[in-house]
Amino acid sequence: MHSATCEAYLESLAESREGVTDAEASYVTETIRVEHDPDTVSKASLRDALSTLGYTAYLREAASTDTSDTGGTTRRAREMGGIRKRRDDQLLGMRYSVGFLFGAFLLVPYVAILYPAHLASIFDWQALAVFQGAFRLDSQGAFVFLRLYFVMTGLILVFTGLPVLRGAYISLKMRRPNTDLLVAITATSAYAYSTVAVILGRNDIFYDLAIVVTAAVTAAAFYESSIKQRALDRLTELTISQVERARTSDAEGGTREVRVEDLDADDTVLVRQGERVPVDGELVDDGCTVDESIVTGESLPVPKRAGDEVIGGSIVTDGAALIRVGPDLTSSIDRITTAVWDLQSATHGVQRHADRLASRAVLLVVGAAVAIGGAGALAFGVTVSDAVLLALLVLLAGSPWALGLATPLSVAKSLASALRHGIIIFDETVFERLRDVDIVVFDKTGTLTTGEMEVIEANAPAELLDAVAALEQRASHPAANAITTAFADESAVQGSLDAGRISEFTNHRSGIEGVIDGTTYLVGNLGLFAERGWTVDDDIRSRVADARGFGQLPVVVGRDGTAEGLIVVGDEPRDGWDDTISRLGARDTDIVVLTGDDEEATDFFTRHEDVTHVFATVPPEGKTATIRRLKSDGQVAMVGDGTNDAPALAAADLGISLGGGTALAADAADVAIVDNDIRSVETAFDLAAAARRRVKQNNFLAFSYNGIALLALAVGFFNPLSAAVAVIAGGGLVAANTRRKLLR
Repeated sequence: MHSATCEAYLESLAESREGVTDAEASYVTETIRVEHDPDTVSKASLRDALSTLGYTAYLREAASTDTSDTGGTTRRAREMGGIRKRRDDQLLGMRYSVGFLFGAFLLVPYVAILYPAHLASIFDWQALAVFQGAFRLDSQGAFVFLRLYFVMTGLILVFTGLPVLRGAYISLKMRRPNTDLLVAITATSAYAYSTVAVILGRNDIFYDLAIVVTAAVTAAAFYESSIKQRALDRLTELTISQVERARTSDAEGGTREVRVEDLDADDTVLVRQGERVPVDGELVDDGCTVDESIVTGESLPVPKRAGDEVIGGSIVTDGAALIRVGPDLTSSIDRITTAVWDLQSATHGVQRHADRLASRAVLLVVGAAVAIGGAGALAFGVTVSDAVLLALLVLLAGSPWALGLATPLSVAKSLASALRHGIIIFDETVFERLRDVDIVVFDKTGTLTTGEMEVIEANAPAELLDAVAALEQRASHPAANAITTAFADESAVQGSLDAGRISEFTNHRSGIEGVIDGTTYLVGNLGLFAERGWTVDDDIRSRVADARGFGQLPVVVGRDGTAEGLIVVGDEPRDGWDDTISRLGARDTDIVVLTGDDEEATDFFTRHEDVTHVFATVPPEGKTATIRRLKSDGQVAMVGDGTNDAPALAAADLGISLGGGTALAADAADVAIVDNDIRSVETAFDLAAAARRRVKQNNFLAFSYNGIALLALAVGFFNPLSAAVAVIAGGGLVAANTRRKLLR
């Protein structure tokens, strides 16, 4: 699917089938969602009905799962790199090759004989005298030669230009003129005019124009396709969030691996440390910590107790989990994935700027051709054949076919420029949609922040930190790994463990407690210290409040009944986040921050002068609802990185995912930033503005062909030579302008 016209055609085709109640197509994602009565019309019959006029439909679940040679593990990569897609791209390359090779062969006589013959009819130069009267059609050889041209040009027009002819046919059928129709008008008019001219014994034959226009536009489309494939190849391949196999545990403690779809309700599943939970369920025993950020968006891992709900798709970060499978046998990841697919299939593409121009140009050019041809026959008494040729000449000279060349070249240049800046664009209409954005929504965890737990600040005696690091080796609370990594002196910690100096250890819900060499240590939050009756002075309480305001986790540490210091753990803001928000705000864009964290954790962003609003404690499903509500105030772009962001990315007018995010986030987005540089978000907006200027320039230059051709027609010198000059000038200017750098 290549345009909004494709969407309209396939929707009408699906809705014309008995049993279909609704159809929504999206050329952005090349999908069509059909609501139908399975008793009346099957999926297979719908697939067959939609596989027509060069379209190949297939069920989305049939996308290749073999990632060895199809481009990677994301669904988008599997679909765009699958056998069908590769076959499509290869066929386009073959069409281009055939048009180029055979076209070049057929143009040799034009360059060697016909162009000089037309030049000799204009200029009385001695060097051109030999071409006077050349290529006359009263000889048998010339007639056979032209019959060959009639056949070969027809083959090139049909084989190489088939995608263009198909697009033109569909645009006529849907009454939505596009650039394909402009190209088809020029190519078929040139072919028809030349055929009629040969029959009438004239030598102003434009088979060369039909060949060049068809081959040039197909070459531009092939170039655009190759740039898109390069962008896909560059996309960072990320870990799939869905789990395909699970490990069941029986009453005797034995385990066996089964497919997730073979699980039954109330089965017990064993998930070891570092593994992903396959389905939603309930924790059977104590002693594990789970990272739910991929689903909830909260940056801190969560300790779990027996009876707690465990979310499918989350990761067990400490300990092991025995989970009783829930009744619906699904994971939150599965539900998010379904939501993304539903949203994507309803995302209509926007009409290209050139197609909007084409809708006006077609009426003008065809109307002028009919009027001039009719006037010639009725008012000036020319023959019917001459009136037809005159009308065809008007179509030849007046149809701005070069818009069909300018559009794919402009798109390819914009995509290639984005690629050089580490930005992957999946849909060329992204540049138009970026320019219309009124609100930019940032997810907090993993987008504005790094999403990785680390010690940011520590204010406590060194020997206390050493002891805390030794105790954290046995801990399962969220900050344990970060504290151990930051402060553990391997020899000191190992000495504590080997010598048995840790005589007692207790793992609390919100911290740990232990005894080393007779000294009692406590590590945790203020609530744990209050629960244990330990003393905490006002200075530490104040610093705890400040850390919470920056969205960080304050860990109080103490010994023998008194708190003596504070360790601040959290995910730090990304480099450049401040400048990015400020520069986006300078574009009169509203900035909104979404997070699953509580309000205290958002004060840091609320204080930024360019942040319009911060929504805290927002669950994943709430993000999508928030995006929909914001869309009533204008065009919305969403920037995120996690699976929990995917439905919101798909629901937004424009989705942007960071390269360190998940595969589902990349699938849901329209733009993927290869690295984790948040400054690339602003670069994408700069590219959109530059792309708009380039498109307008190329569209303007595309009309240079018509300027030259119409001038030649007006003075009576429009022939294959002047047409060739117009083609070279128009196409050359567009190509030269395209080669210029988009961003300095």
